[in-house]
Amino acid sequence: MKLYSGPLSMFGAKAEIAAREKDIPFELVMVPFAMKTLYQPKHPEVLRINPKQQVPVLVDGTVEIFDSTQIFEYLETVRSDPPLWPADPAARARARLLEHKSDEVYFPSVIRLMGLQATPEDPAAVAARAAAVAFYDALERTMDGRTSLAGNYSYADIAFFMAQLFGERMGAPLGAGHPRLIAWRARMGERPAVRRVAGAMARYLQSQGRPLPDFLAPLAAAA
Repeated sequence: MKLYSGPLSMFGAKAEIAAREKDIPFELVMVPFAMKTLYQPKHPEVLRINPKQQVPVLVDGTVEIFDSTQIFEYLETVRSDPPLWPADPAARARARLLEHKSDEVYFPSVIRLMGLQATPEDPAAVAARAAAVAFYDALERTMDGRTSLAGNYSYADIAFFMAQLFGERMGAPLGAGHPRLIAWRARMGERPAVRRVAGAMARYLQSQGRPLPDFLAPLAAAA
């Protein structure tokens, strides 16, 4: 199995964490990336397999797929233990919806903040932060008595951890009104797979002279 990702790919990190949680042997291929040129030139295998020309891309024999959620589903099929979707149908539906909302509801607010860190009072930045905080508020209310977002640890936790990592970097931090989510995030950082992948991303950011959120700094020192 071969996983194509990038040093700052949130979606690639999602797929890598999942493969490591499953203890699936794979080769990690970091495609060309630089802060100024981003993913240019595109890796030929990414161009060939993904019409969107983006990582992650997974190759497993004759299977060639892209999109982090599709990769989640494939990994769950080829190695069901440990399960990363809940067994209970209602809990599984909730986990799948949360994974989707992390990517398609929450993360677009983070994308809008990219490039606006120097102008935090720009109306677009204010609106994007407000949308992120509203997402945090709603999720915080569901965390009473939960240690994970959807019951058992799942792909939903992986997805939101990585999305919120970028939210933190772009100026939409968790705040005093989100103690349960902050505690959940700390637990996530203790998982070996999460620590390994997020730690590598943190070290890359340090190598480029980029600041790290406080919660991410200890992971940069993790081996």
